[in-house]
Amino acid sequence: MTLKTGIYVDAENIRLCGGYGMRYDILVDLANLGNSTLLRANCYLAENGERTKEDREYRHKLYRYHNILRQCGFKVIKKFVKHFVDDEGILTTKANADMDLAIDALLQARNLDKVILLTGDGDFIRLVQALQNMGCRVEVIAFNNVSGELKEEADSFLSGFLIPGLLPIQNDAGGWHRGFPINYNSDRGFGFMRYYSITEKGLEADSVFFHCSQSNVTSDSLFLDSNNIFEFKIVANQENKNKTEAREIRSIDEIQP
Repeated sequence: MTLKTGIYVDAENIRLCGGYGMRYDILVDLANLGNSTLLRANCYLAENGERTKEDREYRHKLYRYHNILRQCGFKVIKKFVKHFVDDEGILTTKANADMDLAIDALLQARNLDKVILLTGDGDFIRLVQALQNMGCRVEVIAFNNVSGELKEEADSFLSGFLIPGLLPIQNDAGGWHRGFPINYNSDRGFGFMRYYSITEKGLEADSVFFHCSQSNVTSDSLFLDSNNIFEFKIVANQENKNKTEAREIRSIDEIQP
């Protein structure tokens, strides 16, 4: 059975919460793997209309970005930034596309089996519930500052950092992976890193042994929390019958700007 899939990206939330530079083409590839086929792909983003008119460089970069999204197969839905002064005389800007995203997803879900929602915003909890009540499977992907309730309400949640290629690894000359620790034994200083690979069937999970001595983290207590994400290389240990293990382990929280 083929699952008709829709992608809905809350671009401003993703950009501000660790996903700046996300590869939309990888997202499309992911939605077309296995028994899934991409039917709808919508991206909701903000545009400063006044700056677009006045700032040529800003306009060029923004429209180039929009064109890249369209080339990847996304429909670009723009929300123009509004400026207003509140009762205390403070200038405030607002460009919230949450309502647009929610309405489009609800209307289009009648023809979908699966919705991939990219946001960490807890305001979308009711949308997730409504889509599920319509019979859709809802999978949430986000990076930092993700609502715990949103994670729990979704049929599945996956950190965007863990999807190979979705957010390029800095200074990657090849061979780097991202994963999270499982079954860490603090007394003996070892555990396993769970990571993902992209195959024709979709995302497939695997795990690799690691020892804390192969990391540069400030505290090995970080390995006790599976919410922490690390970058590492997988090598064959010649001193241990060429069994693979993770080396050069670094926490993404300690290397992100």
